[in-house]
Amino acid sequence: MSNTQIHKILGDQVSLFQRSDSKRWHCSTSIKGRQYRKSTKQDSLAAAKDVAQDWYLNLHQQDREGILKSGRTFKQAAKKFEVEYEAITADRRSPKWVQGHKDRLRLHILPFMGSKVLKEITSGAGQEYRVHRMTKPKNWPKEDDDGYKPWKHPAQKTIHNEVVTMNMVLRTALRHRWIDYLPDLSDPYRRQSKVEHRPWFTQKEYKQFYEATRKNAAHPKSERFRYYAEQLHDYVLIMANTGLRPDEAKRLEYRDIEIVDDDLTGETILEIEVRGKRGVGFCKSMPGAVRPYQRMLERNTPKDTDFLFPNDFKKMFNNILHEQKLKFDREGKARTSYSLRHSYICFRLLEGADIYQVAKNCRTSVEMIEKHYAAHLKDMIDTSLVNVRRAKTVKSS
Repeated sequence: MSNTQIHKILGDQVSLFQRSDSKRWHCSTSIKGRQYRKSTKQDSLAAAKDVAQDWYLNLHQQDREGILKSGRTFKQAAKKFEVEYEAITADRRSPKWVQGHKDRLRLHILPFMGSKVLKEITSGAGQEYRVHRMTKPKNWPKEDDDGYKPWKHPAQKTIHNEVVTMNMVLRTALRHRWIDYLPDLSDPYRRQSKVEHRPWFTQKEYKQFYEATRKNAAHPKSERFRYYAEQLHDYVLIMANTGLRPDEAKRLEYRDIEIVDDDLTGETILEIEVRGKRGVGFCKSMPGAVRPYQRMLERNTPKDTDFLFPNDFKKMFNNILHEQKLKFDREGKARTSYSLRHSYICFRLLEGADIYQVAKNCRTSVEMIEKHYAAHLKDMIDTSLVNVRRAKTVKSS
């Protein structure tokens, strides 16, 4: 970008210039062969000269005291990371996910870390950042100020995500050899977190929920409402009988599903070609998914390339959950459409299904199922193997 005007001050040691797309003055200088630049944030040349002079003298003072650091900054690494991450993860990560990293950098990380020289960032930077985020800002509005709202520290998960983004930037710097090692940003005081189960429906709760969706469809407010209510009812039944993830269900087309007679069980089921974040996989449904799918075929008379669930039922889904007092489980965790997948897994395990086959059918690992599902199901404990008693020996007289 070409400069329109250049002024020299302090014996030509400092250059003042304007960029073609801005009225503000910028300044630059060189110290020990390293170029430094800064925006004066001033439109007036006279005011810009004063800012530039103070900035130049401050740089030399830092140089004399040995605190003027040289090298690439965290901000430069962050810029490189954003460009690379967005390009390389195209079609693999959603734009919303990529934007999340950018927002975390822009709002929180760069204001704190942006000016730090990469080679000066140590493992303590992670802790300094956590302390910074958990401390109330000094300039937080007071209670009698306009727009006041109580301050509360961010959730641990929020800070964890920010540190993950910070770590990814540093990994980018390491790959480009801008740093010699990767600092350990992990939380040294983090205790072992307890294993928590995923929110699901018990058999009784699931029956209550799908009967509520059926009644919802039977009392329509309009033809349009009835259509979506019927679609939602079939969605609930299909999801709870297949174990599909919501994002997988959203990608399903009618050509991906086939009604077949299973050779091993003799039952009519759905064979589904699944496309999701894990790539292409296959799923065999429970018989309970067949009739809802047939109703959708009759109702929609679709083309092979039409999506099975093109609409979002989130609002109607949540309304019914709230009406039935099923939105939260007893641990206070909110149920979502993902809870239907969790319920499918739990139902299969309670019926005695092989955990490896369940994992394979759900395109996940045995480890994930044992950690988040099987641990809290009482029927997964075999009392014949637990309640074992050593045979008493009879002493000979």
